[in-house]
Amino acid sequence: MTTADSVRYWRSPILPDADLLSATYHRQRFAAHWHDTYTVSVIEAGAQRYDYRGSRHVADAGCVPVLNPGEVHTGSPAMDGGWQYRVFYLPINFVQQVMNDLCDRPCDLPWFRDDILRDPDLTRKMLRAHHALQQPDDALGAEHALLDAVSTLLIRHAGQRPPVAHLLRDAVRVETLKARLMSDLAEPLTLSELAGEVGLSTFHAARLFSRETGLAPHAWRNQYRLNLALHLLRDGVPATDVASASGFADLSHFTRHFKKSFGVTPGRWR
Repeated sequence: MTTADSVRYWRSPILPDADLLSATYHRQRFAAHWHDTYTVSVIEAGAQRYDYRGSRHVADAGCVPVLNPGEVHTGSPAMDGGWQYRVFYLPINFVQQVMNDLCDRPCDLPWFRDDILRDPDLTRKMLRAHHALQQPDDALGAEHALLDAVSTLLIRHAGQRPPVAHLLRDAVRVETLKARLMSDLAEPLTLSELAGEVGLSTFHAARLFSRETGLAPHAWRNQYRLNLALHLLRDGVPATDVASASGFADLSHFTRHFKKSFGVTPGRWR
């Protein structure tokens, strides 16, 4: 029995700006990270364990885990042999437009509950759409399969994001901290300097940031760098230049973090 991982990322002209993935992972362990898209997976075999929104989940064959944009999560095997799955990384504007079309009016941003979806009909539709996008011999049929799958997902399972009861002052502070972390990605930055931006001690600044984002400041900054790197790689920028532009110390540093979040090296992903 083979234990080698098999990973393929690709894009489809039918769904611009979306990434698609088919993979089998045996020992891959994803570090805590987030995507700026809706992440919709279909588990084909085995089982995946992941931490998400304060709980640990196990997704086994036939189920559909859905992760909302910007939400921190991990990923690892939940059983011997790992897991096999197909993943849609759906752009926010695409999902929003489908929802608006379904309602025939502008709607709030769709939001999905934390539990794993167990809906055999949805699973079949998602798999049909993913296969059709992978080999779009019939572009019209592939586009219909995609819209059928996503609209079924939204009609049956989407809701509205629950209100977040946080103090306004804390929200403003966190946004200030994020802005500082994003301002110059190559700049060495200490926790003391960061805390000074919001008038807190290093301990309270770090605790506030981790509580609100799910990641420590340095980890959040690295993930922001990685999300920026994806756009540069898509534009054909060489990986060495992407590493520098994204604020990583060198290519090996960039590659190590990239693989922890996306399961492949930057070169393989591109």
